[in-house]
Amino acid sequence: MPQFAWNHGDVQSDITTTWLGMVGPGVMQAGLDNTTWSDHTDIRPTLMLLLGLRDDYSHDGRALTEDLSGWARPAAVLKSGTYARVARMYKQLDATVGQFGLATLRASTRAIASGSATDDSSYTDIENQLISLIDQRNALAGQMIAALEGAEFNAQPISMAKAQQLIAQGQSLLDQANALAS
Repeated sequence: MPQFAWNHGDVQSDITTTWLGMVGPGVMQAGLDNTTWSDHTDIRPTLMLLLGLRDDYSHDGRALTEDLSGWARPAAVLKSGTYARVARMYKQLDATVGQFGLATLRASTRAIASGSATDDSSYTDIENQLISLIDQRNALAGQMIAALEGAEFNAQPISMAKAQQLIAQGQSLLDQANALAS
């Protein structure tokens, strides 16, 4: 049985809404950006990129390169739009209020409601499916963040083939999570 809900069960906007104001060298002077979806996990890699620093571990978020310009926006991020497409799918899989997080929360709620004092087999079945989906998501998110950080910090563009593979796997997981939720 899982001992930790990776999404903490938090879906209220007071918890899941984070704003970030950026100004200075390397940041576009574009004003308010309501098009880039981010959460708190994206702040550290964004700051690390702006400051030219590196960590020796993977982040849980990705750099918000959409609002960076000039020298601060890595060339590998710009290649054929693959970075942005992988980043969007990554957030849908990894963020608490992404499609995956919301679908698995609905599925877990359905599992709890399905149990009874005498029979928890439906609950156990759904929760076991959730464990499998989350394990698959963790593995895929690990591949995605490695590709994203490769582009952000190591000048390694994400190839079209790699992006398509990651996005297709991500969509498959979203479809499975949504099916389990209904």
